[in-house]
Amino acid sequence: MSSCGLDGYRSRIRSDNVGSVNEMYRRIPGLGLAAGLATVATLLGALVPVAGAPVLALVAGAAVGMRAGAQVADSGRFGPGLNWARQHLLGAAIVLLGLGLPMGAVFTVGRETAVVLLGTLGAGAVAALIVGRLLALHRESVILIAAGTTICGASAIAATTAVLKPDRERVAYALGTIFVFNIVAVLAYPPLGRALGMSEEAFGLWAGTAINDTSSVLAAGIAFGPAAASFAVIVKLVRSLMIVPLCVGLHFTGRRSGRHAAAGTSLWRTIPVFVVLFLAASLIAGTGALPSSWTAHLTALSSWLVAAVLAAIGTSLTWRRLRAAGSRPLLFGGVLAVVLALSALALQWSTGWR
Repeated sequence: MSSCGLDGYRSRIRSDNVGSVNEMYRRIPGLGLAAGLATVATLLGALVPVAGAPVLALVAGAAVGMRAGAQVADSGRFGPGLNWARQHLLGAAIVLLGLGLPMGAVFTVGRETAVVLLGTLGAGAVAALIVGRLLALHRESVILIAAGTTICGASAIAATTAVLKPDRERVAYALGTIFVFNIVAVLAYPPLGRALGMSEEAFGLWAGTAINDTSSVLAAGIAFGPAAASFAVIVKLVRSLMIVPLCVGLHFTGRRSGRHAAAGTSLWRTIPVFVVLFLAASLIAGTGALPSSWTAHLTALSSWLVAAVLAAIGTSLTWRRLRAAGSRPLLFGGVLAVVLALSALALQWSTGWR
């Protein structure tokens, strides 16, 4: 290479490095804002488990966004970092979630509760298709709310968002819908369980199957009894594994319709990397290679990352966008919540869980 050519090459390398460093510095304010909001939401979520950190982070982000306006817009001071958080933190959060789902416990509880878990998922999917069509909801809203209701609340919505790349306001409205029915479930399930004469284990199965977020499952279980709380959380974690086939299915569907990948893409490349890493993390958790204290901290970090993403999403919301969504998504979520609760009860009683 001539000296002129070499000098030009070095100049381009220096220019690229400077550009990368400048881009990194531009992201710092937005990432700091998302991290701060996630931390506050996590601390408050521990005090108010019915709400939970993800929804509190979304609300805090929305409050900041409506107050700051242009500062949190894509071209504003915080925009680059907030955009990066929305696009890149979800996959890491989902992988870390796998470290709280050891395969051994999953298989044991899964065998005992398979009929109830799979039956309610099927009932929820059928109801989502029918009701979503009757209400003329957008496909993204149907998938997000159905995933959050039938699988595991904010975590399922986050995983689905990583694959679908939906509009931000639809993600926010799905989370708001989940939040409303989480509160209703925490208040209603314990007295209903007592009125139905359910044992603590049976109530734990019902709560773990039909209530959305883990925090709300735990809150309802504690209100019913300690054994109910323990079993409910295990059932909930098993139910969370349905994130994997959901994401793979959505990715394959998107590939066939041309939304996510080119037609010539290989089968292996259509599987999202975070799904593969999620399964690997669950296998690692099952081997006992990680101390239990590490697992707890990594799971907490996963929740914090989800909160940071939702805080970043919240900053992009406006009242106009939320009003434009209308009441149909909320009605849709309510119908699915009732279908899930009733189908879980029917399947439990038919299989001897009382």
